[in-house]
Amino acid sequence: MNRTRTGKTGFAFLCAGIILCCLIASINIASAAVETEPKEQGLHQELVYLPAYRLAGMIKSGEITSVQALEVYLDQISRHNEKINAIVTLDIEGARLRARQADEALARGEVWGPLHGVPVTIKDNYATKGLLTTVGYPGLAEYVPDFDATVVARVRQAGAVIIGKTNLPQMAMDYQTYNPVFGITNNPWDLSRTPGGSTGGGAAAVASFMSALSFGNDIGGSIRIPSHFCGIYGIKPTENLVSKYGLNPGFPKGEYRSVRHLVSCGPLARSIEDLKLCLKVIAGPDRKDEDVPDIPMLEPQKRELGSLRIAWMDDFGGIPVSQDTRNALKSFPRALQTKDAR
Repeated sequence: MNRTRTGKTGFAFLCAGIILCCLIASINIASAAVETEPKEQGLHQELVYLPAYRLAGMIKSGEITSVQALEVYLDQISRHNEKINAIVTLDIEGARLRARQADEALARGEVWGPLHGVPVTIKDNYATKGLLTTVGYPGLAEYVPDFDATVVARVRQAGAVIIGKTNLPQMAMDYQTYNPVFGITNNPWDLSRTPGGSTGGGAAAVASFMSALSFGNDIGGSIRIPSHFCGIYGIKPTENLVSKYGLNPGFPKGEYRSVRHLVSCGPLARSIEDLKLCLKVIAGPDRKDEDVPDIPMLEPQKRELGSLRIAWMDDFGGIPVSQDTRNALKSFPRALQTKDAR
């Protein structure tokens, strides 16, 4: 009887010990999960908020991989793109393949270029080989080019990973971003407002951290207006600094030149440094566009502000200007004067 009682007591203590160990293990696992989630969330935020040039540096130095960077951006897209509708054609399979190839190339000591492994997006009026290019026009809703526009080819050569295409108004001819193929794009800061146009999808994607960079084009404000509306940086380069080959593909070539010869191709980004980097990537002569001269991209000479005479105005020819805008304009020349500018 005593042995039986002792055995039962020992068995009870053994079971209690096992349960206690399981509880402690569960608590430790739960604690680890709680500790890991903020770290992963922190990494997510850190990577998507980085300017492209810093992200490229981290990939090339081995701090992160191109695959990691891409997956963070794809996660951001899955969270936010449905409401914003900035990226209208998503090439997840192609982007993942390209990111893996970028990492394999680095492992062999190969660096493709200044955008090696950086996730980017392209406006939907640039020809992208094997990827839908609609220009927001129903007649091209299923058009897939068999070639890359020069801008796209140079972005690829620089090592970028193209995630997909961004929305635009039909034929890229409006100050908002809506077309009958993909619908409307919303401003990421206020979904009831427009991101502007015509590169509204690209600006919204960059502003909402769904793309490190985006590439658009501009005649009368199509890069600059969306950049302003979405609070990012954009530039319309000097006319014919960047090749227009492959822009608005799928249409029959006209017998004469329209207003579209005024278009300039340029980048949208979250830093000025990124704009400078991208302009070096896409600018320069191209045998496919005879209008682009062979002009070297040289850094301008730095000049002291005191040597400059700067003209400004706060009147837009009778167009109403809000008081906060007028105040900002007036503060600008005052700030320049403190730096000895005239």
